[in-house]
Amino acid sequence: MVTIPPIIQIGDVLVSSDILTEKFCCDLTVCKGECCVEGDAGAPVTFDEVAEIEDCLDDVWGDLSASAQAVIDKQGVAYTDQEGDLVTSIVRGKDCVFTYYDDVCGVRDCCLCALEKAYRAGKTRFCKPISCALYPIREKQLGNNLTGLNYNRWNVCKMAVAKGIQEDLPLYKFLRDPLIRRFGEAWYEELEEVARMLAL
Repeated sequence: MVTIPPIIQIGDVLVSSDILTEKFCCDLTVCKGECCVEGDAGAPVTFDEVAEIEDCLDDVWGDLSASAQAVIDKQGVAYTDQEGDLVTSIVRGKDCVFTYYDDVCGVRDCCLCALEKAYRAGKTRFCKPISCALYPIREKQLGNNLTGLNYNRWNVCKMAVAKGIQEDLPLYKFLRDPLIRRFGEAWYEELEEVARMLAL
């Protein structure tokens, strides 16, 4: 039996092994996008992403609530939170300013992303912050040019865990496209090879 180490290094990225072992599959019709609403801060963003988001504003403005528009007018698309991280602005300490509500698969009032909507409609080249696309994986910059990836367990995602178990879908496979977007195809293939070697 192969022993699975708690941390696996792929290039300059330290990957928590539960990203390979745990099952996960979002079910928007159940959670209604609660991860874009709950919490005490917005989504982590980089300075480059802030610039890209600002370039998208005209294309998403009509999908934003009046409250979100007022927040953006006052403080911009992002702010520095209490931990010193740059994050997307939020409305009333809750919703990301880029959320909007619509029906999905017959389920009413699902929380969706206006940035992603504009991207899928071909209006913009920017989809959404990589931190959103990678969730529930959280990225952290470490010393010595290393990046850490951890699985952020959150009660609002409990149905995604149940669906992942039902479909036998590991977290790293569910997030294949965002992981490739962030780290590249070759890096992801190496991650897959490690998973195969560990018989996961």
